[in-house]
Order: sequence, then C-alpha cells, then structure tokens
Amino acid sequence: MNGAAKSAVVGGVFLAMVGGTSYGVYALVGDENGGGGSSGGARTASEKGSGPVGEKEAAATAKDFLAAWAEGDGRKAADLTNNAAAAQSALGDFTAKALVSKAVITPGPPTGTTVPFAVAAEITYEGVTKPLVYDSRLTVVRGLTSGKPLVDWKSSVIHPELGPSDTLRAGAPASPPVKAVDRNGEELTAEKYPSLRTVLAQLRETYGAKGGGKPGVELWIGPGDGNGAKRTLLTLVEGEPSTLKTYLDAKVQAAAEQAVAKYPEASVVAVKPSNGHILAIANHRADGYDAAMTGNRAPGSTMKVVTAAMLLDRGLVAADKPAECTKDVVWGGRTFHNLKNFELPGATFAKSFAQSCNTAFIKPIDDVRDDAALSKEAREVFGIGLDWKTGIKSTDGKVPTATGAEEAAAYIGQGRITMNPLNVASITATARTGVFRQPLLVSPDLDGRTVATAERRMKPGVQQQLVSMMRLTAAGGTGTRAMAPVGGDKGAKTGSAEVDGAGSPDSWFTGFSGDVAAAAMVEGGGHGGDAAGPIVASVLTSN
Repeated sequence: MNGAAKSAVVGGVFLAMVGGTSYGVYALVGDENGGGGSSGGARTASEKGSGPVGEKEAAATAKDFLAAWAEGDGRKAADLTNNAAAAQSALGDFTAKALVSKAVITPGPPTGTTVPFAVAAEITYEGVTKPLVYDSRLTVVRGLTSGKPLVDWKSSVIHPELGPSDTLRAGAPASPPVKAVDRNGEELTAEKYPSLRTVLAQLRETYGAKGGGKPGVELWIGPGDGNGAKRTLLTLVEGEPSTLKTYLDAKVQAAAEQAVAKYPEASVVAVKPSNGHILAIANHRADGYDAAMTGNRAPGSTMKVVTAAMLLDRGLVAADKPAECTKDVVWGGRTFHNLKNFELPGATFAKSFAQSCNTAFIKPIDDVRDDAALSKEAREVFGIGLDWKTGIKSTDGKVPTATGAEEAAAYIGQGRITMNPLNVASITATARTGVFRQPLLVSPDLDGRTVATAERRMKPGVQQQLVSMMRLTAAGGTGTRAMAPVGGDKGAKTGSAEVDGAGSPDSWFTGFSGDVAAAAMVEGGGHGGDAAGPIVASVLTSN
C-alpha cells in the first residue's frame, strides 16, 4: 500500500482505505473454527510445504490474496499466485483500465482447494458510477519450485467471463451499439437468445460504425490486443444504436436455443436452401466457443452426402442399383467396419445410404481412380473451402486430398476431414436444390463482401437421386426416429464420428424440411440420432 492508504480491522472485517475512499472490504475466512482439511494444518500462505494443498492452506492463501486485492496492492496479491507478472498486470488493470472505484470482496467457504468469492464493485467514469456484482472463484496449488501454496492464476479469477487473452476495460468503445433485428424486424438480444451473445458482439464490432449510431460509456470484455469483438458487461451511459437487419428468424432461433440446451457441448445451424440465409445459430457449451460457426470436427457419415454425390456424378453408383454392403472391408491396410458389423445382402445404394453402410461407400474407391475426387466434389459443387464471408467469423470445412486408408476414412467423414454445423447445413441445402448458395448472416451490401460461388451446379439426375436417398433415410433409415415429429417433405442423414481418446463418438445429424436445412453436432453425444437428431428435428418443426 502507498502512503495514502490506511487499513484497520473492524468487527472481524478487513476494511481497506485507498486515497481516502473505501476500496475493498474483505471478510476473514479459514479461522480456527472454520475450513479444516485433511492436510496442511494451520500453515500460513507464506510457509513452504509439500504434497497436496490442504483445505486450510487454500483458505489461508485465498484470504491473503483477496485481502491484498481488496487493499489495491496488486504486487502483494500477485506474489501469492503462480504467475506474478500476469496477475499484477491484470490486477492493476482492474482499477486503472476497468475503472473500478470501489470493490467489496466476500469469500465463501472453500471446497477442497477451490475458494468461491463474491465481488460487489462500482465503476466510475467522468462522474458516472454504476454497480457491478458477480461471483468468481480461485484454486490454490502447490508452487512447483517454492513449495508454497499459491493461487493458480487465470484471467477468470478477475471475472469469470474473461478468457486467457481477454481484458476488462471501461470507457467509450470505438464501435457504437447496434440494435440487431431478425428478418421480420424483431429485436435480437443476448438476454433473450444467449447463444447470440458472441454473434451480436461481432456484428457490433463490424457494422456498428457503419450505421450512424453514437457510442455510450461501457464496461466490456475484449481481446487484450484491442482487436476483435467486445462483450458489454455494464452500460454506464446509453449510446444511440443503429438498426442492423440480419437474416436470422427469431422463431427458429428460439427453437434452436431450447433444443441445444438439452445436451451439453451441442451446436446447431439452420439455413434456407433457396438463398443461403442463416436462420439460426445456437451453442450450448461450457467454454462459450462458437462451435456452430467455427468448429472443426470430423463430420462422420453426414459426409456421405458429398461422397454419394461424387459417386453418382461419376456414374459409379445409382440409387436403385445394387451396392455391396458387407460387414467389413480392407482398404490401404486398414479394416473398416459397419456399426455392430451389420451387412445388407443385395441392398441398393439408396438402402446402403439410408442405413449408413460404410463398406458400400468404401468399396467403389478403386473405380474412382482419382485421389482428389472427393475434395473436388466438395469444392466445385458444394462450395467447401471457398473462404465464406458470412458477416461474422466462420470456419470453412476442409476436405484434403488423401490416399490409402486415409482416403477410405475420408469417404465416411473421418480422417483429416473437418466440418462444423454451418458447413454441413450448407451441404444439405446444396443437395436440396442442386445449387450452392453461400450462407449469409447479413447482407453483403452492408460492406461489399464478396460472396463465394461454386464452380458448377449439381447435375439434375444426381440431385434427384441424392434427395430421394435423404428422404428414404428420414422415412425408413437411421434418421426415422429423430425425424418422426417433422411433417411434409423431409430428408436426413445421420453421422457418428470417432474421436481419439473420447469415450463416446460425436453425434452428427443433418436434415431438411421445406425450405429449411439444419445440421447439429453434439461432442461425445453418441450416434447421430441420439442427440443431434432431436435438435435438428426441433429446429425444422419450428419453421
């Protein structure tokens, strides 16, 4: 503390005074009658120890750290962490850049080495003060070289929404606020549609300055380098927003939000095949990652939509012609199996598609005689890898050229192929109409974006057979149970993608109904119809 600071213990509560104003209040924890632990005894935070950190050690270290933070002594607090440089910088920014004028920090009872705490802060900017209240937590670990119990430093100690490279800032942001509305003019807010929080932040960052609005004063979370979307935590002075029209549909978005909420690590995207407009984007993930738009996971058998199109395109299969579906097949020195080693003697290619027979898709490889055939089909017809510019950050699917066993794996959506729900929804939309239309969240006229176009459209005969096989999958194949609630003209494809080290495969599902195509992915969700299927069905029935 500097010379202007005073401190005292009043009634068992730590009160810090900085510059004559109350900065922090810290309620003591870990006294003789509280906490307790199986190891560590009553050792203080400064003492060296060995073995696992005990609950009393964690409580004592947390007490010292939070008290120093409440005092405004960033150096002292940082020295009680395992990354003093990063901690001191962040703690200093808490007052200097987040403009915290007062903070009351109240710890809760420890659970093992984790100590929760509540922060009641005030943010002051040019005479305007607003409260900010939130909960966070810290974990205490043993210092690798010192042996001392130390706070395991993470940015989220400062605020739970801070990522590793994020910072907390207050002031007048460069981008004015925007009022994002759906295709029918209904306002879209992060409070009503939580999955759109990062989407709305990106839209503001990109288009806020183009709409004529005026910035207010805010507290926000953003990348440490200042580049990229910001997430507003608190508004001190309201700005004047401009209205930004998106192609989202509030009704479909609401259904997507509700559907993914039923499954952990779930994501879904819906698009209109007739024009590529994105109707919904939803994620339910603990890490806040936008897997729907930027994920890159093996898509499993949903990739068979592209593989089937390529085989049909080259005349190597036909929906009504036999396609040998054996229990297994060896290619490139590796044996590939069907789920539970099923086989379909005498089955047509359409039935093999509907029942997701892996071997029926791998056996024709020798007749293709082109290692790049699948990547060509994906790029030239389905627009995969053409650098889509949707209006926010999105990741293109990847279908690299492969040989041997890796080529066989690619034909069934494994190997080095990566996709996300946006990519797979677009694949289904292309199959539905025979024409690739790049997905769009907002009009390209807003900023003159170049929209990707595919080299060629799907042959009419290929498109007709592909749609008929997807209809069969929904009506009498692996997608039947999931698509049962969906009425009218409908089609689907299931997928399960094995991931190294995972106990359960990723669940993938894609389908169409009318002029809506959707795709969902649930990490570790099992087979395609188990988790991703009901999500897609919920979205399709909302339209």
